[in-house]
Amino acid sequence: MSAAHVYNGPWRVIVVGGGHAGCEAALACARSGLETLLLTQNVDRIGWMSCNPSIGGVGKSHLVAEIDALGGEMAVAADASSVQSKWLNDSRGAAVRALRAQCDKLAYATAMRQTVEAQPQLHVKQADVARLLVDGGQLTGVATKNGLAYTAEVVILTAGTFLDAVLHTGLQAQAGGRAGDAPSHGLGAQMRELGVVTLRHKTGTCPRLDGRTIDYSRLEADPGLEPPPQMSLRSKGIAQRQMPCHIAYTTERTHQLIRDNLGRSPMFTGVIEGRGPRYCPSIEDKVVRFAHHDRHYLFLEREGWQTQEVYVSGLSTSLPADVQIDMVRSIAGLEGAEIVRFGYAVEYDAIDARQLGRDLMLPQLPGLYLAGQVNGTSGYEEAAAQGLLAGINAAARLLGKPPVIFGRDQAYLGVLVDDLVTQGNAEPYRMFTSRAEHRLELRCSNADLRLTPLGRQLGLVGDAHWHAVQGRIARLERTRQVLAQRIVRPTREEMPFVEAIGAGTLVTTATLKQIACRSGAEWHHLDPWLPADLRSGPDCTLSDQDVAELLTEARYAGYIEREARRLERTNRHDQWLIPTDLDYRQVGGLSAEATEKLQQVRPETLGQAARIPGVTPAAVQAIAFVLRSLQRRRGPKAGGEPPEFPEEPLP
Repeated sequence: MSAAHVYNGPWRVIVVGGGHAGCEAALACARSGLETLLLTQNVDRIGWMSCNPSIGGVGKSHLVAEIDALGGEMAVAADASSVQSKWLNDSRGAAVRALRAQCDKLAYATAMRQTVEAQPQLHVKQADVARLLVDGGQLTGVATKNGLAYTAEVVILTAGTFLDAVLHTGLQAQAGGRAGDAPSHGLGAQMRELGVVTLRHKTGTCPRLDGRTIDYSRLEADPGLEPPPQMSLRSKGIAQRQMPCHIAYTTERTHQLIRDNLGRSPMFTGVIEGRGPRYCPSIEDKVVRFAHHDRHYLFLEREGWQTQEVYVSGLSTSLPADVQIDMVRSIAGLEGAEIVRFGYAVEYDAIDARQLGRDLMLPQLPGLYLAGQVNGTSGYEEAAAQGLLAGINAAARLLGKPPVIFGRDQAYLGVLVDDLVTQGNAEPYRMFTSRAEHRLELRCSNADLRLTPLGRQLGLVGDAHWHAVQGRIARLERTRQVLAQRIVRPTREEMPFVEAIGAGTLVTTATLKQIACRSGAEWHHLDPWLPADLRSGPDCTLSDQDVAELLTEARYAGYIEREARRLERTNRHDQWLIPTDLDYRQVGGLSAEATEKLQQVRPETLGQAARIPGVTPAAVQAIAFVLRSLQRRRGPKAGGEPPEFPEEPLP
């Protein structure tokens, strides 16, 4: 295809796709001062929730908090549309505590579209991108199916599940990125022409029911929290009226229907070749893989106040329509339920993310960034986080700044990207707190403390947001000093204080911070020992969130100090940069497996190399030996600085 007309607009960045990744990427570029063009197949689908109507959850809410801290919009849109909020893992500690918000999906998309359209320097056009424009190995823009070419210096591709996508319901298949939307043909083939390795992935969705045909009296009500907690520090509370979810259960009849019809399932007949998400399996998968379970939970979530549609979470399926009807009606409370939309599976192309740099740029084509499900992830939150990072780095490239790379100890964003570019994505990747080895420090509650200063530096954080976080940082620091300096002595006057809070006896002096670490100590116990403006209560400076953060810091202090010592050792590896042209086939002592994986991933640091599956400690030592040899041949740095690599053996 040749473009009939070149459209030279003011934009320097083109973002392809208006989903969760595309919105965050486009907003980040525009807020960095760059004219940005967002091209999407359907402007009515900007920020659309294609699957479940919720934001957050275990691991995912940490990403949402980090997006919010950096000036992104997902948490703000979630608060504008939340109809039920609840804490997950509440009893397991602050590090893994997670907030999940069920949303009115139309209200969410409306909030996101309004934000996108109101953003200065961000232009939105409805267009179906057919291919990238490349001239002499240089990226120059994109061409659309209607014969137009849009030029730009940088392109961010957020194609979601649309690359050569096929929808499956039973043994019937049709082209589509999701129900009602056409797939994107051409981009996937062009990626392969550029030498990019693609994978075939699969995801799916659940049937939607008419809520008026559900017998709620036979279901368990699952209410949210009152008052509902908010996700964003910038929100002024939850705007929507709240609603309950309901719990149902599959039955033996449900399972038998599924087993009897596996021969009509595209997953079990080999029609679908793509790998599905392990942690979000279809109901067919659950019945086969967990045959010892006599029932499975289903969560019925209404999709908003403007519709009667109910999403049946846990019933993702690609079985034929007639089987879905029988399957739904085999469940107590759903005997008379009518299906508004049938469930289906989507099979699509994703790229092998090991080919990307940690800035999410494709080295084969400088200026091309990829973000979202096209990188082999699942979930709105993982997509939005990547979109934000791709936007940040696209802007950095155009503004002549260094790329922004998050370490695994800095953010869940760093864990997400490092996992993708180091370990790959043979199946759709989902974030969990268990993936973050530094999760004690990477809490939802301190995302603003960790990341908002960087967001401000990048130009993504507005004045009101920044002043609020500055105030919080200042009052927390002052309170930490008081806790660390105020001494409690084992005297007759002060011992009753310790005993009153059930903190045991005191045999030597202790700081208030040490007292706060003891089980039974709560902030109101510390109030008499604090300056008046640092006491808890509505008229004092510290908020409930501040108090919770200070207590968590005190109680985690010992663990975090131990973790910091371990981190100091392991971080040495991440400071050893590996030349981009290093030929691992010439490195002695590497196994064939290690050589192949190192050549494929092209790690940027020795630490990243050590995290590649199949790269042993001996292989890391071999690479370190080569790096030291290269450094010696180059000699000391200018100005008499010491060599780049230390001489001591690796741990």
